[in-house]
Amino acid sequence: MTRLIRSGALLIALAASTRPVAAQGAPKTPPPPGPLTVAPFPPFQEALLPNGVRLLVVTSRKQPVVSVSLNFSAGSSFDPAGKEGLASMAAGLLTKGAGKRSAEQMAEAIEGAGGTLNAGAGADFLSIGATVLTTSLPLAFELIGDAVARPTFPEAEVELLRTQSLSGLQVQLTQPDAIADRVFRRAVYGAHPYSRSELPSSLKAITRADLVAFHRARLRPGGALLVVAGDATLAEVRRLAIRAFQGWTGTPVPSAAFRTPPARIKSEIILVHRPGSVQSNLVVGNLTYFATDPRTYAATVANQVLGGGASSRLFMTLREQKSWTYGAYSGYTRRKGIGSFSATTEVRTEVTDSALRELLSQLKRIGAEAVPLSELDASKGAITGSYPLSIESADQVASAVANARLYGLPADYVQTYRVRIGSVTPAQAQAVAKATIRPGAAAIIVVGDGAKVYDHIKDIAPVTIVDPEGKTLTPADLAPKAVRVDFDLGALASRRDSFVVRFSGTEAGWMRGVFEKTAEGFRYTEDTRLGGGFVVQTTTLDMDPTGAMKAIKQVGKVQGQDAAIDVVYASGRAKGTASSPDPQSGKIKRLTIDTALAEGTLDDNAVQALIPAFKWKADGKWTFNVLSAGQGEIKPWTLAVSGVETVTIGAKPVEAFKAELSGPSAPLTLWVSTAKPHTLLKIAIAGQPLEFVRVP
Repeated sequence: MTRLIRSGALLIALAASTRPVAAQGAPKTPPPPGPLTVAPFPPFQEALLPNGVRLLVVTSRKQPVVSVSLNFSAGSSFDPAGKEGLASMAAGLLTKGAGKRSAEQMAEAIEGAGGTLNAGAGADFLSIGATVLTTSLPLAFELIGDAVARPTFPEAEVELLRTQSLSGLQVQLTQPDAIADRVFRRAVYGAHPYSRSELPSSLKAITRADLVAFHRARLRPGGALLVVAGDATLAEVRRLAIRAFQGWTGTPVPSAAFRTPPARIKSEIILVHRPGSVQSNLVVGNLTYFATDPRTYAATVANQVLGGGASSRLFMTLREQKSWTYGAYSGYTRRKGIGSFSATTEVRTEVTDSALRELLSQLKRIGAEAVPLSELDASKGAITGSYPLSIESADQVASAVANARLYGLPADYVQTYRVRIGSVTPAQAQAVAKATIRPGAAAIIVVGDGAKVYDHIKDIAPVTIVDPEGKTLTPADLAPKAVRVDFDLGALASRRDSFVVRFSGTEAGWMRGVFEKTAEGFRYTEDTRLGGGFVVQTTTLDMDPTGAMKAIKQVGKVQGQDAAIDVVYASGRAKGTASSPDPQSGKIKRLTIDTALAEGTLDDNAVQALIPAFKWKADGKWTFNVLSAGQGEIKPWTLAVSGVETVTIGAKPVEAFKAELSGPSAPLTLWVSTAKPHTLLKIAIAGQPLEFVRVP
């Protein structure tokens, strides 16, 4: 007992005696960071294969994984005019049948080995790659060798990919950020191939013969770059590559000789009129420099300060201080030819002009003032700190090394990147920003409701107005135009619709609708369940006795997240709210709807409700304005009969009008009975193995 008391007293005495010493010696600031050093990167080993392929191997034994990347100068900039999308389709088909394997057999082979095989095309380059366990490296080379040397381009796969590409493009063309990007590239690059974008007409024009010719002309071994990173040696890779590429020959593809577009000398606003849009997408930017320009390090640091993340000036000003947007960013786009700079944000319609002025002010400031050293150091630290995470895995290493070589960057670019970033000075960052970020001579893209924003932005810079397809408009065109369908309202009778939903032929849900006459007009109620709860939705649409919209309410969940629409139509306006998961971020996107409507505008849920009221005939075609509250836009939809077919409902064949509905984010094909009351029999979604078939 005495020993415990003495020990306790001794401990207390020691603590009391040492506490002041510890407090006096505690550091008040963190120690300075150590000097940046060259990354401890495995040495590169290089070789030239007999057929002209340049081989680069980065051996690492950390994991039993190998990544293979084969790259060609065959990007979308080489697409012939009128056949934009050719490089992308060619890349997509390399893994859809090659050598003696079909698309399914190629997929089964790589999946059975627990690996991945993919191909794609960017603006400058087309690449095909695989990542596998070390033991499956021979299989990876066999599949890649077949894909580039012996692709079969099966006609069925060509048509399937075309259909999928068209469907994806239709969705893309409804997205304001995608529209803004397309218009921006046309504005800064002009006639240069970098300005090109896929169009429905260009995808439809591509033939199998075009794909075969593109492959023969551009996917040659001479000049191709093969990068292998991971658990493999140069000798092993060389042996596997020679065997896989046996019989594949071809001289290097001639270098492209694209004329550099002229730089702008003054700013111009291109206003893309998107009626009913509750937000405006802004893009401001200009051409910059070629990929090999040594200023890229200073530009990277300057951009980090300006718009490189959540602590950047654009983000902190437009989001945190002003609450105008969910985010604002900027970046440099690297190209083999001349690249570009752009700053982007999406803001509420009513603050479009204020946000644009502030955005331009911040772009001017980054080149007019030296960046404070504390801000510069924080930005450099963010870049150098995150860089090692981008070159951890075998496929990341292969991608980083391939990009450096393809763009002609220094041989030690990957190893010395952090050191070069760390050495950027305030003067260098300011100088490159001033030279490459030019708000006084920029292309300014505004995608939004022109009727609401035009008068507020026309004093910022000269304005050119276009529609989403690029057709030039005048200020007078911004007023909504009345388009009214001559419905046969007498054909509307109370009814019940029931559909089974099939995905690739397998039952995946149901949709049920009830149309009824009310004392105030008409009401249509629809319940949908898809994918075991993937989509759960109930919609109630009210119309007056003339068929005009009165109100739409929609509640439900998409992937477990709440989605809702509550909009009232009255006095030539639509007012309300909409919320749904954003397909890009996955977060709930909330919109406030308050827009003028032209006479005859329909809610996007009304078309199905009003099917019997269309005056159906063999050459029937109807165009009408539609408000899609969930997307915050008004646009014309067209329903056109394309033929007459027999549809089997249950066991009974029914003659039906086949009609194409264009305008929705995903085009639809409808089958409607030729006999009155013109019952909707079937719905198919373009490019998707999804269909709704009536239950008898």
